[in-house]
Amino acid sequence: MQKRRLLTIFVIVFIDLLGFSLILPLLPFYAESYQASPGLVGLLVASYAAMQLIGAPLLGRLSDRYGRRPVLLLSILGTFIGFLLLGFADPLGRGLAGVLPFVSQNQMILTVMFFSRMLDGLTGGNISVAQAYITDITTVENRAKGMGLIGAAFGLGFIIGPALGGILTRWGYAAPAFAAALISGINLLMVFAWLTESLPAEKRHSATDKKPLLSVRALAAALGRPRVGPLLQIRFVYGLAFATFETIFTLYAAHHLGLSAEATGYVLAYVGVLVVIVQGGLIGPLTSRYSEVNLMLIGVVLMGFSLFGWAVVPNVWQLMIVMIPLALAAGVLNTVINSLISKSVYPEEVGGTMGLASSIESITRVISPTLGGFLLGSLGTWAPGMFGALLMGIVTILVWQRLIAHPDPPLPARDPGEQLSVSH
Repeated sequence: MQKRRLLTIFVIVFIDLLGFSLILPLLPFYAESYQASPGLVGLLVASYAAMQLIGAPLLGRLSDRYGRRPVLLLSILGTFIGFLLLGFADPLGRGLAGVLPFVSQNQMILTVMFFSRMLDGLTGGNISVAQAYITDITTVENRAKGMGLIGAAFGLGFIIGPALGGILTRWGYAAPAFAAALISGINLLMVFAWLTESLPAEKRHSATDKKPLLSVRALAAALGRPRVGPLLQIRFVYGLAFATFETIFTLYAAHHLGLSAEATGYVLAYVGVLVVIVQGGLIGPLTSRYSEVNLMLIGVVLMGFSLFGWAVVPNVWQLMIVMIPLALAAGVLNTVINSLISKSVYPEEVGGTMGLASSIESITRVISPTLGGFLLGSLGTWAPGMFGALLMGIVTILVWQRLIAHPDPPLPARDPGEQLSVSH
C-alpha cells in the first residue's frame, strides 16, 4: 500500500510539473505576440511565484486541518481552470474588449493571461501538500528517499515539458496551454480515483481551528524557532543562489556562449537528467550511509564551487563538466533540506511548515530574475555565478554554525494545548 501511494504521488507531481513546465518557457513569446513589453512579460512570469507566496502556506495549513486529498483535488482543479483560461485568453479577451470599448483587445487579452497565471499560482503551490503526504506515509528513516521521489518527478517534468511545448507551438501558442489543461484534468481524475487520504481525522489538529490559516507573522515566527528556523534561513539563501542560476541561465547562454534557444534547452535537459539520476537513484544510498546534515554541508560547499565554475567557464564543454557537480549538489540539497524541515516540527505542523518553505522558495523566484538580470547587464555574464557562489559561502557558514557546531536540541514533548507558531 505504501509503495502504491508513493508511486501515485510521484505520478501526480510529475504530471503537475509537466503541465507547468510545458507552458512556462513559451509564456514570454505568447505574451509578446500581443505587444507585451519585456517588463510586462517579467511581471507576468513573476505573478505566478508571487501568488504562490499566498497559496503554498494556505494549502499546507488547509491540508493539516482538512486532510491532504481534498486540498490536492482543489488545487489541481484551480490549475486546470487556469490553463483553460490561458488557452482561451484570445477569444475571452476580444469578447471582453467588445464590452469594455475603452480597453484595447491586446490589453484585455493580457489581463486574462495575468488572471490565469495568478489563479494557477494561488492554487498550484500544492507541492507542500505532496511533501506533507510523503511525511504522513514514511518513517523518519526513509523520509529522504520519499522526498527524493518528488525531486525526481520535478526533474522528469522539466525535462519533457519544454521540449513537448516547443513541438506544440506549431499549432500556435495556445496549443501548449490546452495540452497543459488536459494534463491537469488527467491529474485531477487520478487523485480522485486512486489517492487515499494519508492524514486520519484524529491526527488533524484542532488547536488552530479558530486561528487564521495564513499570516505574515507565521513566517517570522517560524524563522525564529529552534531547529526549523535555521533550515528555513538556509532554504532562503540557497534558493536565491540556485534560482539566480535557473532564471538567468538562458540570458547567460546567449550572451556568453552564443547558444540558441534550442541549444540552451538541450543543456538544461542535460542538467535535468543529472538531477533525476541523483534524486531518483542516489539519494537513498547516500542517506543510508551518511547523515543528512553532513550531506547538506557537502552539498552547499559543492554548490558554491559549481556556481563559481559557472561564472568563469569559457566554453560549452567546460560548462557541461561544471554542470555535473552542480546537478549533484542541487539534487542532494533539494531533498535533504525538505527532509530535515519535516523532522524539525511536530507532525501536525508539517503541512503548514512545508507551505512556508515553499513560500520562501517562491520569494527567491520573484527576486532572482530581476537581481540576476541587473548583475548580468551591469557587470557582465560572470556576475550572477559569482553572486551565487558568495551566497553559498554564507550558507556554508550557516550550516556549520547552526547545524553542526551548535545544533539546536531535539524537539521537546509538547503540551497538547500549546499553540502552534506556524499558525500565528
